[in-house]
Amino acid sequence: MSSTSGGGAGDTARLLWGPHQKPTRGPKPALSLERIARAGIEIADAEGLGAVSMQRVAGLLDYTKMSLYRYVPGKAELVALMVEAAIDEPARVTPATPATEESPPAWRMELHALARQLADTFGAHPWLPDATVGPRVLGPKELGWLERVVAALDGTGLTGPERMDSAVLLAGHVRSITEQARAAGPGRQPESELLALLGGLVQEHADRFPALAAAMTAQDGHDQALEFGLERILDGLAALIARRSG
Repeated sequence: MSSTSGGGAGDTARLLWGPHQKPTRGPKPALSLERIARAGIEIADAEGLGAVSMQRVAGLLDYTKMSLYRYVPGKAELVALMVEAAIDEPARVTPATPATEESPPAWRMELHALARQLADTFGAHPWLPDATVGPRVLGPKELGWLERVVAALDGTGLTGPERMDSAVLLAGHVRSITEQARAAGPGRQPESELLALLGGLVQEHADRFPALAAAMTAQDGHDQALEFGLERILDGLAALIARRSG
């Protein structure tokens, strides 16, 4: 993620976690961090993260660039505010019926719901994967997502590092699939388009690629990579948990 210099991690933490100090000079504040973040999101959703700048955000809000600096030190801090504003509070799973032996364990239902929520958020804001890479200060909602994954696995027999790695694994899968969807373009299905591009060639050379030809023939035309990968990750965690408990 490219950014201009701002005030550093300390200013980012202050903006995300507070307390928020009002500007000490100039006229009475008429902006809010929420309005500034939402303006940045509007630009990023429409044109991508590269189009976001202090100048563009100030112009959208009908303020000068210098007046915006009274609230946000630079683009890095602006993007951090945008990430926090774009991410929803982590979902909570409430089973509709009493649990049975056939019901998935609570940790699995919660991780599934959290991963799907993250996928929906990345889909709604395609610039988020670029804005959430590398060491950086996380805001309360983003850190709350991590907290919920780790807490859901509490009592399963997994160690603290393994629970943290589980969260990284889930987020990495969601990120990978949503980035493929972003590269394909809005409303397009990467798997289906790949089949359309390669299907004819593979069938024409089925004697050379018999396994691929058979697999492609069985495809139903729907992209399933997100759900398939998510279920296999959860299956792997379930196997590890069962091994630990056994």
